[in-house]
Amino acid sequence: RWRSTEAAAQEVESFTIVTTKPNELLATVHDRMPVILRRDDEARWLDSGIKDPGALALMLQPFPAAEMEGYEVSRAVNSSLNNGPECIAPVVIDRQVKLIR
Repeated sequence: RWRSTEAAAQEVESFTIVTTKPNELLATVHDRMPVILRRDDEARWLDSGIKDPGALALMLQPFPAAEMEGYEVSRAVNSSLNNGPECIAPVVIDRQVKLIR
């Protein structure tokens, strides 16, 4: 949350998606990927007392591909109008989920 600089100084809720280079799995799909924090790093990332950007930069690495699973999804993900479970449901081809590896 932050306060706008306008006269009304409204509180604004916003977010940023921090990206990094893709791991081997995501490189087949895109040239960057969102940073995925490990649970152990979440508190440190949110700690407003940390002033050294270098201490935080260590967390901005690609998440290990071996700890992820990829699969084909519907083209519904291509529209921001779609925001339901169909966006992450695996596409079934001949009764098998197509895994990307």
